[in-house]
Amino acid sequence: MGKLLIVGTVAFDEIETPFGKTDKILGGAATFIGLSASQFDVASAIVSVVGDDLPQEYLDLLENKNIDISGIEVVKGGKTFYWKGKYHNDLNSRDTLATELNTLADFNPIVPENFKNAEIVMLGNLHPSIQMGVINQMSERPKLIILDTMNFWMDNALDELLEVIKKIDVLTINDEEARQLTNEYSLVKAAKEIQKMGPKYVVIKKGEHGALLFHKENVFFAPALPLEEVFDPTGAGDTFAGGFSGYLATTNNISFENLKKAVIHGSNLASFCVERFGTERMQDLKREDVSKRLHQFKMLTQFDIELK
Repeated sequence: MGKLLIVGTVAFDEIETPFGKTDKILGGAATFIGLSASQFDVASAIVSVVGDDLPQEYLDLLENKNIDISGIEVVKGGKTFYWKGKYHNDLNSRDTLATELNTLADFNPIVPENFKNAEIVMLGNLHPSIQMGVINQMSERPKLIILDTMNFWMDNALDELLEVIKKIDVLTINDEEARQLTNEYSLVKAAKEIQKMGPKYVVIKKGEHGALLFHKENVFFAPALPLEEVFDPTGAGDTFAGGFSGYLATTNNISFENLKKAVIHGSNLASFCVERFGTERMQDLKREDVSKRLHQFKMLTQFDIELK
């Protein structure tokens, strides 16, 4: 069984979509990644920070999914990271109504001793200095370091972000962020520019239009499963990252062919995440449901064609 180290936020989200709104619910990049990766036979641990206002039941939920939570620091008297957002009718765009860093503002990550040799490290969306702090704590070079980031860090911590990008193997970002990072409109050109920065592999997420995987001259495309209803896209990218990294950790194979399968597993799990608010769908997701939908994915993309 491979080891997967997950770094990111465990947070409160308050979400409004055209289909309804929530009060404060469980969210955060590390939460979505961890719940998604728990669909595989992998030993995983989360490194994060929360306040003592986070209900114990949320931590119990993660632990019950066989996620090691010893790396989640609970600050007495502190408040947990909080994000509030409202999605537009197309569900592709949203307005951030509130962001409160709270305990995250002074977060100093501490990797659990028994995960300092993790084969796969999944660095969720956080300040690049925190991501670098985790890389520096590893006792040996992981087989694969995956980094997720966003345009906020490109705007506010670009130099530090570029330093981290030099140290990683896989960068996962969306199409808009890939263009911003490279000043290239063509995603093929953008991926080539990113590979020059350090990563061997680039995953560009295109939301409801699937995901692209680049490695040298090789390109692979995975569609998103067409769904009758998309309820809440919050955390879909992190759920993708959890499926992607969880599959790689359990197979212990980082070839391009296996990364292609990891992209499919990530896309498959992300299709569940959007069906309900926040982490609700991922909390009780059964493996047989995951397997059944994986077959749908296969049917969506499989065809026979005669080539001359």
